[in-house]
Amino acid sequence: MLVGCGAEGEGETKLVEYQQALAKALDQPSPERSAPSNIGAFPDRNERLLTVTETREGMLDIYALRECRITSLIAARNNQLGRVAPPSQQWIYELELWRHLHACWNSEVPDSLSESARKLLERLTRIKTEQLPKVSWNSLFGSEEWVGNFSRASSPLTPGDTQGIEAQLAALAWLRQATINQYNPEWGHESATLEGHLKSLRNRPLTAELLRALLLAEQRMEEATLLLAATLESESGCQALTAPSGELLQLMTGMEAFNWLDRLEALATRWLHAIDDLLESHLPPPAAVATYRERWLSLENPRAPLPALHQARAEHSRHWQALIERCT
Repeated sequence: MLVGCGAEGEGETKLVEYQQALAKALDQPSPERSAPSNIGAFPDRNERLLTVTETREGMLDIYALRECRITSLIAARNNQLGRVAPPSQQWIYELELWRHLHACWNSEVPDSLSESARKLLERLTRIKTEQLPKVSWNSLFGSEEWVGNFSRASSPLTPGDTQGIEAQLAALAWLRQATINQYNPEWGHESATLEGHLKSLRNRPLTAELLRALLLAEQRMEEATLLLAATLESESGCQALTAPSGELLQLMTGMEAFNWLDRLEALATRWLHAIDDLLESHLPPPAAVATYRERWLSLENPRAPLPALHQARAEHSRHWQALIERCT
């Protein structure tokens, strides 16, 4: 009852209830609980963004390409609002500029241009083609919405809280498709659609909540495993059990904590796969982002939160099996 009235979240409560029930069944004192460590800090802005060299051309030279319909785009980018546009809108601008240049270069317009104007068009098209994937990366990793999804000022995800999760998964899927199709003139990269998906990411720091829930679950499972280990080391461990070991296992694993762990692992796997797919659609990341990804978002690195929880649960199961074999 006191646990239910405490400051712990719902997931924490379920895991503690399992620990307490297990301690009672094994005739062991309840384990001392330690707070799990926080997730790592997301890389600083200068560590996570790619360098994109600013393109500078004279307005008279640009005017010579007026048939490419890029002068109004460039003017909008260079006005006061354009200079302070968020990264997502800078990507929309660069995307539109590239599409106009690409379409113009592959039309009859170059044949009507002077040699200098044609060379300018060719150079601008090449530069913007090369820069577009970098701008796409920066639009994501420079956005407050994306960075906020990894906020350390967050709480672990609770079992019944699914608000906005499907919308955020849809946002990751759209962003991935937008990246894959950025060279496809037929793909619709509407600004309103992009901002809507970023708004979904802004609504809650889901990545951080999931990672913190995984860390919490790993910590509590390791503490519960210590109870089993202490019973195995005790000469009178089997006599102290409140029921046969096989019955105890069935009773304990039927508790709500294990249902929560299963759901947590399933959601985390789905979410981290979606992030992985999104990152794979981009250029190779800067070193700081690659390091963060390997440490916190990996589906395979044993030190990353999800594989670490897998390992903690497997170790817990091995201790249960050892207890059954010893006490039957």
